[in-house]
This record gives sequence, structure tokens and C-alpha cells, in this order.
Amino acid sequence: MSDGTKSPDIDDAAKRQDLPAGGFSSWLCRTRSAQIEKGSADVPCGECIGCCTSSYFIHIGPGESQTLSRIPKELLFPAPGLPKGHVLLGYDEQGRCPMLADGKCSIYEHRPQTCRSYDCRVFPAAGIEAGESDKELINLRIRRWRFSYPAEGDRREHAAVQAAARFLREHPDCFPDGFVPSTPAQLAVLAIKVYDVFVDYSDAKASTDVVVAEAVMERMSQFEASGPRKRDPPGSR
Repeated sequence: MSDGTKSPDIDDAAKRQDLPAGGFSSWLCRTRSAQIEKGSADVPCGECIGCCTSSYFIHIGPGESQTLSRIPKELLFPAPGLPKGHVLLGYDEQGRCPMLADGKCSIYEHRPQTCRSYDCRVFPAAGIEAGESDKELINLRIRRWRFSYPAEGDRREHAAVQAAARFLREHPDCFPDGFVPSTPAQLAVLAIKVYDVFVDYSDAKASTDVVVAEAVMERMSQFEASGPRKRDPPGSR
């Protein structure tokens, strides 16, 4: 009779098991809308707490009063480069969010907007990983996600997002300083915002890098202007 303890082989098999990420185009549409509306990402996390234990700094805007009231002030510090009132929540020596208790978020109903909008599927969407060894739990998760492609347009859009991420990584010198994010998460989100520049990638490849970069910056401006109201600066994930 089993004592209820999982064997290493079972644990390894679970880590390798594919996870359905949904139809790509549907997911992309929802994710872009969430970025505009500052909504919550609908991620089938299950028992995964990888993002809570992977050494992330969490941006919290000054308007998130319910969140700020539930986090001890000594855990917060000013967000570099952002206006007064924008703060970051750090992590402990093990890379864990200090608001994580007994494997669960202790302020889940009032968690920061950065956490609400976080979706680790942006990484396989963009064809990149979340980071180095401190992000290994996230990387294990994102390697398991598998998008489906109900129509040819799904594959074309996925290829466009990956082409956008690749162009941003390979040609940062074509953009103003600071335009191309330094973190994988922000890079993946930017690729999602400007992917349509690369939907017909054969045209993009035929253009000069500078022309493509100009189209990317114009598309980003259009995306940012499409929001219903002024939004906080992007999070620090």
C-alpha cells in the first residue's frame, strides 16, 4: 500500500506533462485586452506558485490603496525611475514573495495589479524563457505550455509574436535608449503589443531594420493610446 509519498519518477513525469495553453489567437486577443484594460489574466495555475517564488520585484502603483494597506510598509521601497508613490515589493532570501503564506497568497483578493495581469504563457508565446537559474520554477512551467492552432491564423499570429521578440532582442540599437525592455517578461509583453508589424514577416524582412523599428514604435504608440484611460507604468517583473 502506498504511503501517499510521490516517487521521484512521478514528480519528473508531472514536470514533463504538457499543459494546454488554449487557442493562440483567442489567448492573444484576451492578453492584449488585459494590457489595455488593466484586467486580470485568466491563468490555469493549479497549484503552481512559480511566479511567487522566483525572485520577482512587484511594482505597485500609488492608486492601489487596498493592496498597499495590506502590505507592511517596511517591505516596500521606492521604484527606481518612476514617480513618487510607485513602490516595489521585494522577496526573501529564497526568492519568495513575503506575502506568500502556507503556499498561498495571503492578500490574494487584494493582490497587486502586476500579479493580476501576470501570465507566464507570454514566454512560450514570444519564444523566450523567463530568465536564469532564479527563474527556473517559471521556466519549468513555461516549457510545458502548449498552444493549439484551430485555424491557420493562429499559427501566423504566433509566428509574428516570436518574430517581434526576436527583432527586439537582435536590434536594440535601432530603438531609443530604454525602448527595448531589459527583462524577459516586459520584452514578451512588448512583442505581444507590436506583433502585427510582423504578421507578414516577409514584408518586414524586406525592409531595413530602421524602417521596421519605426513601424514597431508607431504601433506601440497606437497601442498605448488605445486604452480607455491613462495607465500606470508597466510593472517591474
